[in-house]
Amino acid sequence: MRDVTIRPARFDDAATILGLIQQLADYEKRPADVTASISDIEQSLFSKSATAHALICEVAGEAMGYAVYFYNYSTWLGKNGLYLEDLYVSPQCRGQGVGKALIKHVAQIAVAKSCGRFEWCVLDWNQPAIDFYRSIGAKAQDEWVIYRLDGDDLLRFANQ
Repeated sequence: MRDVTIRPARFDDAATILGLIQQLADYEKRPADVTASISDIEQSLFSKSATAHALICEVAGEAMGYAVYFYNYSTWLGKNGLYLEDLYVSPQCRGQGVGKALIKHVAQIAVAKSCGRFEWCVLDWNQPAIDFYRSIGAKAQDEWVIYRLDGDDLLRFANQ
């Protein structure tokens, strides 16, 4: 593994984070779904009311990946959990231990914060990611199905 540094993201990283989010959306074949702006990233990750956190992964001083996470809660455990919203490593750095270093850093945050769980989702077609997650000991939670309300459906339901 080359010279890898993982650090908390800063306000001035917002444009870099958005660029990496767009790379992730391209990889997931959904580039048009990214509607976030730099100011959205600044507000949601760096304002006083922000509840999500971001890390930047630099290789030889250049941003090559990021992670965004937030805390949730398990009533059964009576503890917070850490939910990984995004983990992304640029293609030129994959297979070199960069992603493993980044997810391990997030796992260390979960342990330091006494989280009872560390969870994330992966697209069912993303076999390289699935293989990677299995290689670090993660287990799929096949009995749970994610439901989502967003966009007009969310507004319609909330305003009924």
